[in-house]
Amino acid sequence: MCSAVEIKPGPRKIGMTMTTRTLLSGMLTLLPAHAWAVNLRPAHPDAGITLGVGGTSGSVPWNIVVVLTLLTLLPSLLLAMTPFARLLVVFHFLRQALGTQTTPSNQTLIGLALILTLFLMQPVMAKIEQSAIQPFEQGRVDVMGAIELGAGPLRQFMLHYARQKDLALFLELAQQPRPARPEDVSMRVVVPAYILSELKAGFQIGAALYLPFLVVDMVVAAITTSVGMLQLPPVVISTPLKILLFVMVDGWNLLVGSLLKSFS
Repeated sequence: MCSAVEIKPGPRKIGMTMTTRTLLSGMLTLLPAHAWAVNLRPAHPDAGITLGVGGTSGSVPWNIVVVLTLLTLLPSLLLAMTPFARLLVVFHFLRQALGTQTTPSNQTLIGLALILTLFLMQPVMAKIEQSAIQPFEQGRVDVMGAIELGAGPLRQFMLHYARQKDLALFLELAQQPRPARPEDVSMRVVVPAYILSELKAGFQIGAALYLPFLVVDMVVAAITTSVGMLQLPPVVISTPLKILLFVMVDGWNLLVGSLLKSFS
């Protein structure tokens, strides 16, 4: 006996904003195909929907557990396919270079990285909205077709910033032939290659950001040692100087502007 869930249509309709629908489409592109093999059939002529995964009878509680488990993993996967990793690595390098330890806090840095990520991904989200969400709402494509259409702009974005060396590495590990076109590279190869490329770029920017503050530390340490201030740690003097230098040059504006321009 097949267990079913019947959902009767209510008198009100709930709409989704463009950003919500686009984020949902982005998360749909990460799900495996079999996760969306859902059999929708009416329980009786004038009521809702019966859910049976894979076209066979299934346990609705187990289906809910599987879906909720996937939803807990989707934010991490979605953030790994955006500039979030590079931005967060650079911000942590900046905090270490300034020597402020926990200022700004982790929550502040993560929030800033998320806002900048949404700012950078807005054009990609608009393309997903136009190519996948709208055809799906109009009934021109099914769920699987919307997933394939929505994966296109996201793949194009990641391929633009993924290094050829990283792509070649994962193509070799996946034992896949070199594709004739970039669009033929599978998401299995594009996603890890993009993550490695973003981490490398973040560490490169962080190392370049660290050097000016390292020079300040060395100068302060040399001066305090030469005048015999051995009881006073150099970091006590260098930290205020680094913060003052960062504020005087309007460091946040320069850093965020340079990071955003690197994705132009």
